[in-house]
Amino acid sequence: MIRVPLRPLAKVIAAREMGENPDVAEAERRAAALRVRRVRERRRAEKRLILVACVVTLAFGWVGFRMGDLSFSGDGRVMSARASEVLRNARADIVDRNGEVLATNLNTSSLYVETRHMVDKDAVADGLAAIFPDLDRDTLRARFDAPGNLHWIKPQISPEQEQAVFDLGQPGIFFGSRQMRVYPNGQRLGPILGGTRYERADTTGAEIIGIAGLENGFEERLSDPARVDEPLVLSIDLRVQTAMRDVLAAEMERLDARAAAGILMDANTGEVISMVSLPDFDPNNRPGFGGYAGDSPLFNRASQGVYELGSTFKPFSAALAMEMGVATPETMIDTRGPLRWGRFSIGDVHRMDPQMSVADVIVQSSNVGTARLALMTGTEAQQDFLRAFGLMEPTGLELPEARLARPITPERWSDLSTMTISYGHGISVSPLHMAAAYATLTNGGLRVEPTLLAGAERPGEEARVISADTSAAIRTMLRRVVAEEAGTANFAEVPGYEVGGKTGSADKPSASGGYDRDKVIGTFAAVFPTSAPRYVLVVTLDEAKTFAYGRTWRTAGWTAAPASAKVIRRIVPILGMRPMPSAPPAPLVDVTLTGLR
Repeated sequence: MIRVPLRPLAKVIAAREMGENPDVAEAERRAAALRVRRVRERRRAEKRLILVACVVTLAFGWVGFRMGDLSFSGDGRVMSARASEVLRNARADIVDRNGEVLATNLNTSSLYVETRHMVDKDAVADGLAAIFPDLDRDTLRARFDAPGNLHWIKPQISPEQEQAVFDLGQPGIFFGSRQMRVYPNGQRLGPILGGTRYERADTTGAEIIGIAGLENGFEERLSDPARVDEPLVLSIDLRVQTAMRDVLAAEMERLDARAAAGILMDANTGEVISMVSLPDFDPNNRPGFGGYAGDSPLFNRASQGVYELGSTFKPFSAALAMEMGVATPETMIDTRGPLRWGRFSIGDVHRMDPQMSVADVIVQSSNVGTARLALMTGTEAQQDFLRAFGLMEPTGLELPEARLARPITPERWSDLSTMTISYGHGISVSPLHMAAAYATLTNGGLRVEPTLLAGAERPGEEARVISADTSAAIRTMLRRVVAEEAGTANFAEVPGYEVGGKTGSADKPSASGGYDRDKVIGTFAAVFPTSAPRYVLVVTLDEAKTFAYGRTWRTAGWTAAPASAKVIRRIVPILGMRPMPSAPPAPLVDVTLTGLR
């Protein structure tokens, strides 16, 4: 065995020669060696820490990069259930022309149970029935014993209801993540917006799809994830919509009407500022209906229903005659009646002069005079003219329901049909058709297409249907209908706003054949101001009636015309229209009662 000395012998001898203690020298040597060793170990530790830190940083960086890459690439295999649910429910807001929210999404929850987790089914049934009065306790309890584990209770519940269910503390009750479509203005826009429903529902979410109205018409646009943050901007003005609905609802009640419809349109662009159909519905809670479709609150009478709108057609007959050069506003027409055609006869509601100018035929609403004008222009010209105004095919409005509103015309368009159609009998169109046609008729003659989207512009000369001179002549006639004693719409006057228009009263078809004179659809088609048209208003009342001067009146001069005046008075301040100082005051007339046709 070789013995290794604990310390170098040379250093011990040297220390003794110098008179030093070898043990102290050895201790100092060891301390110095220990310090050197510690410095080396610390440096090695620092290098290890730096290496570990680099590795950890690189690892977290790689994980973060992958997460970001996956989220942007939309890899559904790694997407969380919550993110998937948000995408399924993504739906853009709908706003009015001023940015007011008309439809939006809110976070909510669905409610379901899994019976395998239940401890006390009776207690669960009792608790849920107490929170949701529309649920029958016994029916609910029976469902818990039915085959299957998962049972849906509610597709969506409020936060208050969710808290109440949570407070029950019963196992087996679960909440699913949902978004609900909310319509803050309720019934005011039901016929326009339509509504939505859930599809592809499960415990993680459900897809919202449009089932009617704009929600259905713009389904692809509203559900596009790339545009979910871009609201759909409508031409509707919520303030005007509210005002017109309130007025028509009150008039419908006052006149004991079965239904009502109203449309306000920009005469120069075709933008629909307001569209009302009564009775209506709340899209937050769409009703069911099993009766006649035309009586359903889901039926849009403004854009979907087609009706005979009576004498509102007469100005088109006058315009056609002027465009063809066969008559001017001053041309005298034989208005002696009745006008007999085979076994049929055409007469007027009240006595007319034997001869009247074309303008007076329109102002006083002579059926005989208008029929003779139609014979002067002919059947083919009438068909082409009405087609040019969009009165022979569905409108291009964005509502799916509007595409169903195809005008009803005679299968055999005879000379008799030509005469009756000239004053609005034998042809059925929607109030929307009439509003767009009156806009074209009065805006200088440029055809406009109705739209519910904001941003439409006035069409160019390529859209011209009639000359500006003919349009101006028609506006003068329409103004006289309202402003003159002989006109049929004196009750439509609103001083300072140059209201012009035409009444139309049509007896409704009878179930037994023919027409029922006690059931009348009254319509007033208005334009204001007539000197420089900005808006067209069409109001239709179904079976409205009023009692005055000892008798019942059903014609539009007594129903739709005064209702239109009330609408105009309410909305002109909202539209920013001031009274025209130069406009002549409304005439103080002794109204000829039989003239209000």
